[in-house]
Amino acid sequence: MSEENIGGEEGIIEERRKKLEVLRNNKKAYVNNFLKENYASDIHSQNSTFTKEELVEKNIENISVAGRVVLMRVMGNASFATIRDSSGDIQIYVSKNTVPLELYEDFKTWDLGDIIGVKGKLFKTRTDELTIEASDVILITKSIRPMPDKFKGLSDIETRYRQRYLDLMSNEDSKEVFINRTKIIESVRNSLKNRDFIEVETPMMHPIPGGAVARPFVTKHNALDRELFLRIAPELYLKRLLVGGFERVFEINRSFRNEGLSTRHNPEFTMLEYYEAFTTLEKTIEFTENMIKSASDEINDGHKVMWGNDEIDLSNFRKCNLTDLVLEENKNISKEDINKLGGKELLELFESTVEDKLIQPTFVIGYPVEVSPLSRRNNENPNIADRFELFIGGKEIANGFCELNDPDDQAERFKEQVKAKDTGDKEAMSYDEDYIIALEHGMPPAVGVGIGIDRLVMMITNQTSIRDVLLFPQLKS
Repeated sequence: MSEENIGGEEGIIEERRKKLEVLRNNKKAYVNNFLKENYASDIHSQNSTFTKEELVEKNIENISVAGRVVLMRVMGNASFATIRDSSGDIQIYVSKNTVPLELYEDFKTWDLGDIIGVKGKLFKTRTDELTIEASDVILITKSIRPMPDKFKGLSDIETRYRQRYLDLMSNEDSKEVFINRTKIIESVRNSLKNRDFIEVETPMMHPIPGGAVARPFVTKHNALDRELFLRIAPELYLKRLLVGGFERVFEINRSFRNEGLSTRHNPEFTMLEYYEAFTTLEKTIEFTENMIKSASDEINDGHKVMWGNDEIDLSNFRKCNLTDLVLEENKNISKEDINKLGGKELLELFESTVEDKLIQPTFVIGYPVEVSPLSRRNNENPNIADRFELFIGGKEIANGFCELNDPDDQAERFKEQVKAKDTGDKEAMSYDEDYIIALEHGMPPAVGVGIGIDRLVMMITNQTSIRDVLLFPQLKS
């Protein structure tokens, strides 16, 4: 009887539990002594070019695979199934002529979603499909709940996010995104290590929230009876390491910001921050560009990638001044009008009229010091920070600047942030006295950069929602 005819999902679960009970009684439930020796993708890559005759001649035996059953064609004396492991799919052939009759009869009662082990030798079918002829099969884990429908798939978006395991077992494209995410992060890490950066780890719980303008999550350390804040950025700790003598450091870190949810924002996210002493903003911009190109090359052929409806040309990064971009997009505003605006007002105008139009890779420079509390002042114009932000596809990808290493200037900016916090700005920074003390010991001139890994992965893998590049995104109740 097919599963469709036994009372819907509840009936399927009931029927499968009966099978599980038999397994328990026979001490065959949830076995853990099967040794997997081969992966599906390796079997295909190493043997797919052989003809049927060559496979017979080579007599490739002792193949041992394990995976989830995703397809079954049960017949009288012989049956086919497809199992899926972490690398891909492989077909198996089970016959009463190759395994004991009792085992074959058991095999025919197994279900889609069961995790099984198979031992056997390779051959090709009449349709030239590489297949394992089973000499032994074992039911490793009984699946009690049915897999998503093979043809309908997992269509409910909320279910895909809340029960990611269902998405991964039934959607190869989704699984590929997360495999590619790992490759992208590894490429970024290699780019930094090849430039002699040292990877470090800094605290995730801070006594004072700092390193970015954002609202923190608050927690409590019971043993110390003190309030702590989840990291909004690792910046101030990484710069303490510059004071200590490390000249090139980076951290791929989890950070937390107590803000809203959107297709661009998740309160828990992955960020890369790297700091290099004795370099220039221009050289850092060049390095950042090359690092992003290298990460994309791990996944894509060529420098042109699609992101949503936009074709992004990663072979051409431009550099533009923030004020010039605002004037370009707001023809009714003059440069004199711009000069009358405060730094925060100018940034708000840029964000509301320019940011989402920066589709092609653009390094924006010329940010006001007022909105750059940790950035060094420009030598020629002290109202402007030596800072850049990189935008691609209308989204901020990176933020970098020459680090402020004047302890007195930094102390004054902290005080301005405290005033803003006292007047109701919940995202303003606190005064970090220990960081000021560190600067007073002397920090070398340096450039620091933060890159949102999640958005970078979105761009390179062509995903328009951050939830599609996070295995377990935060969702509303």
